[in-house]
Amino acid sequence: MARKVFFSFHYERDAWRAGQVRNSNVTQEIKGYLDAAEWEEVKKKGDKSIKDWIAGQLKGTSVTVVLIGKETSNRKWVKYEIEESLEKGNKLLGIYIHRLKNQKGEKDTRGDNPLDNYYVEVDGKTKKASNVFKTYFWDLDNGYENFSDWIEEAAGISYK
Repeated sequence: MARKVFFSFHYERDAWRAGQVRNSNVTQEIKGYLDAAEWEEVKKKGDKSIKDWIAGQLKGTSVTVVLIGKETSNRKWVKYEIEESLEKGNKLLGIYIHRLKNQKGEKDTRGDNPLDNYYVEVDGKTKKASNVFKTYFWDLDNGYENFSDWIEEAAGISYK
């Protein structure tokens, strides 16, 4: 049975790259992915609408996949999605996507890992989320073949 996952990423900058991950023929059931028209509709209705959409998309998920591009760690809604994911007990998985080409055929530069900004408790000790949850490079770590395994590995991590 496929595990439901939520994708968090910088929509305006990295939607094309995120789409490559999403469409990688992985058998996971995917949530948290909008096309441009849907995203604009949600955004037009304001912050509450965005928060409600995020809450609805997180329902039934157990892993939040943070797709990391150049500016991901500074994005308001990525931060919110990570915070809400941790609050509901989702496990996290980071994947650098900056080396994937966008719709113009351009690669980007590597950004900071947003998981460095969060802490979780493991075995009574507070640890940086990036030291608990793994981060991979989609291209260098062969995401097309390993994505399902990465999700399952993240799902097995215990934290508070």
